[in-house]
Amino acid sequence: MTAILTSHPVVDLALAPLLEPVTFAGLPLASRFVMAPMTRFHSPGGVPAPEVAAYYRRRAEHGVGLLVTEGVWVGHPTAGHEDTVPRMTAGAAEASWRRVVDEVHAVGGRIAAQLWHLGSLREPVDGLAAWTPSGVREPGRPASRAMTVADIDELLESYAEAARVAARAGFDAVEIHAAHGYLLDEFLWPFTNRRTDAFGGSPARRAAFPAAVVRAVRAQFPADRPLIVRFSQFKERRFDARIAETPAELDAILTAFAEAGASALHASQRRFWQPAFPGSGLNLAGWAKRLTGLPTITVGSVGLTRDFLRPGGPESVSGLVQRVAAGEFDLVALGRILLGNPAWVTHAAAGRLDDIVDYRKSHEDTYH
Repeated sequence: MTAILTSHPVVDLALAPLLEPVTFAGLPLASRFVMAPMTRFHSPGGVPAPEVAAYYRRRAEHGVGLLVTEGVWVGHPTAGHEDTVPRMTAGAAEASWRRVVDEVHAVGGRIAAQLWHLGSLREPVDGLAAWTPSGVREPGRPASRAMTVADIDELLESYAEAARVAARAGFDAVEIHAAHGYLLDEFLWPFTNRRTDAFGGSPARRAAFPAAVVRAVRAQFPADRPLIVRFSQFKERRFDARIAETPAELDAILTAFAEAGASALHASQRRFWQPAFPGSGLNLAGWAKRLTGLPTITVGSVGLTRDFLRPGGPESVSGLVQRVAAGEFDLVALGRILLGNPAWVTHAAAGRLDDIVDYRKSHEDTYH
């Protein structure tokens, strides 16, 4: 793989470290840029439509080193309810995902499948209530049922089967979604996990079920392909929520993931430049790497406006690259900016700022 060529002196100087090929958890990538997972609703019946392959290919051919798919439901009735969110199941969905993977590989890209379960966000369809750790009713969410140990075993097999399907479809990696208040994160968060058995209590015990998912997926996905775990402090409905109040508590959770077989960690925070804990400038990805030694991905409001690409403070490209150069984290995920700018990496690398459109909410309604 070759580095992406740049021509604009200011942008070249700023972006160069992010544009070079890199090996991440054993996987060679064309750049340090990642496409963050974003739900797009283009998979009727859980099967990715033909345009999905072109959508992912377009970002790969424009310099994104690793694509992480939108969240893909595991094949269990409680995983989700929307008809246009994709599933990772055998048959038509698997065949369609194979086409997506082939298109990304055709332009030298790499792609990871994100395995997902909604938890309490699932609507009660066909009389089946959402499954959650403790049945805690959150404001604005439907009633749910506390999971039994038998339920936990059932879901572990669903994750394992999804891993087998992802492997057959040719994915370069898998990512387990344990962030943002969905099922696995509900086990990590003390507010929603009030269990008194082996799956609740201390941070390590709250991590026991998510770690068991990692172990089940690792056993079914090829050992030479990375397994990434995405985690966060904040929830989509509670920005102030935390799964760990101290680095020691975070260490207990992430160590459980690492010991279960995680190859890398994807630390989601709202703003990448903000410290995760008092007394240190490290962000959440930086702490994850320090605590576990695993390679990490940072994400959080990267590049949402063109001003990001002008050298400046900690929230600019200058601050981001300084952190990469210091070894704080390894890869950088771009999210919403890629919705309206599939060629963001190549435009930014060439200094073509006039070809980049600042993120707008309306971009979420586009698909190209």
